[in-house]
Amino acid sequence: MTKEWKFTHNRAADAEWTPGLREIFDYRDLGIKDSTNGDYVAHVIRANGKHEADAVQEWHVHHCEFQFVMVLNGWAEFEYEGEGIHRIEKGDVVNQRPGIRHREIACSDDFEVLEIVSPANFKTEIVVPPA
Repeated sequence: MTKEWKFTHNRAADAEWTPGLREIFDYRDLGIKDSTNGDYVAHVIRANGKHEADAVQEWHVHHCEFQFVMVLNGWAEFEYEGEGIHRIEKGDVVNQRPGIRHREIACSDDFEVLEIVSPANFKTEIVVPPA
């Protein structure tokens, strides 16, 4: 990690919501990617009312070193390799270990999470379901 990180103040009043990895969610970048020179990314992800199926509902893995998820609103059900199905609800936190295969089963229309990932430019890969 670098000590050349910059101070960031990301104001909620100035929030910009954009498309991202998932079509059914909107994303608010919190400015952490730029301020940490790509060491981390932090964003708020919220359901946008769309209900199309997408590839990330299939089994997949994120190629990252750290992934923290805190549910800010609503709920979702995920299945994790070797861990089974977990319903995550408002206030819950998940430390999603690197390389764990997982899939989303369902989420509420008001689902919203804070996600912090390292490195910022992580890749997502669709994978074969676990045995």
